[in-house]
Amino acid sequence: MPSTLIPSRTRLLAVVLLVALTLSGCSRQPELVEITGRTMGTSYSVKLVDLPPGLSPAALQAEIDAHLEHVNGLMSTYRPDSDLSRFNASPSTEWFPTSAELVELVTLARSISVASAGAFDITVGPLVNLWGFGPDAHPFSVPDAHLIEETRRRVGYEKLAVRADPSALRKERPDLYVDLSAIAKGYGVDQVAALLDQRGVDAYLVEIGGELKAKGFKPGGAPWRIAVERPDAAARAVYRVVPLRDAAMATSGDYRNFYEHEGRLYSHTIDPSTGHPVDHRLASVTVIAQDCATADALATALLVLGPERGFELAESRDIAAFLISRGGERHEDRATPAFERLLGEEGGAD
Repeated sequence: MPSTLIPSRTRLLAVVLLVALTLSGCSRQPELVEITGRTMGTSYSVKLVDLPPGLSPAALQAEIDAHLEHVNGLMSTYRPDSDLSRFNASPSTEWFPTSAELVELVTLARSISVASAGAFDITVGPLVNLWGFGPDAHPFSVPDAHLIEETRRRVGYEKLAVRADPSALRKERPDLYVDLSAIAKGYGVDQVAALLDQRGVDAYLVEIGGELKAKGFKPGGAPWRIAVERPDAAARAVYRVVPLRDAAMATSGDYRNFYEHEGRLYSHTIDPSTGHPVDHRLASVTVIAQDCATADALATALLVLGPERGFELAESRDIAAFLISRGGERHEDRATPAFERLLGEEGGAD
C-alpha cells in the first residue's frame, strides 16, 4: 500500500509556502486618509496614516471641526460673540475674565513681541483695519497721515496686561484692540495635532491656510515634503521643497493679500513702528519650530523686520528661517544655520 506521508523536504516547503501565503494575506500597506474642511475663513487639510481602530473619517472630522470651532469661539475677530471680540468691545480697563487658552496664546504672542522689539504686535488691529485689511472691510484708500498717527497711539503690546490665575486680560486704554490673526491659524494647527496625538495617530500632516505641522512619515517611510512657494503674485510655483518631520512650519508673505493703488502695491502686513504696510525687498519668510503658533508668529515678525534685521534676529536666536527677497529680475534667498541644520538632518531638500 502506497504511503500517504509527504516526504519531509516536500512537507517543509509546503509549510513555508503556507506561512508565506498567510503572512502575505495578513500584511497590508499603511493607508493614507485625508480629511478636508473650512475654518477661520480658509481651508484645512488633515492627512494621517491609518485611522485609529474603531474611528471613522466622519467621526474624526466631527472631532476636528469641534476643536476648530472652539478656537474660533475664543479668538475670532469676525464673530461678535467670541471671547476676544467681547474683550475688544468692552470699554473697561479692569481685569476681563477669559479662558486659560486665550491667555496662554496672548502670553506667547507677547513673548514674541518682546523678542522682536514690537515687530510682532497683536494690538496692531486698528491699523490693519484702517488700511482696509481687517474685519472692517472698506474700499482701499491711503489713510490720512494724521489719522495713521492717531491710530498708532492705540497700538502697543505693552498696553495689554495678562494674568494667568485667574485667567484674565486687561487694557491700558478702553479702545485697545487685539487681533490674533497672525498666530491663530498656527494655534489651530497645534490643537488639531494634539487631538491626533490623543487619538494615537503616529503619522500625520495638519494644514490650515498654509500653516502646517507634521509627525512621523508618509506611507512607505518618506518624510512629508512641503513646498515653499515662489513669492509671485502672478502665478503659483514651487521655490524649494522642505522635508518636515515632528515639527511645524509657517510662511508669511506680501504677495497674496495686497492692494494695488496708483501703480504701487500695499501689503496687508503692517509695521507697528510706522503704521504703514511693510515696504522692503523681503517677500516671504518661512519658519520651522516645534509648535505652529510660534512658527506663525515668528514668520510675521521677521517679515515686518525686513531682509537684514529679520535675518539678524533669526540668526541670533537660532530660529530656523528661510527668507526670500526680491533682487531685480530674480529672487534671492537666505537660510539661517538652524534652518540648514534641520534640512541636513532630514536629508536635504529638492
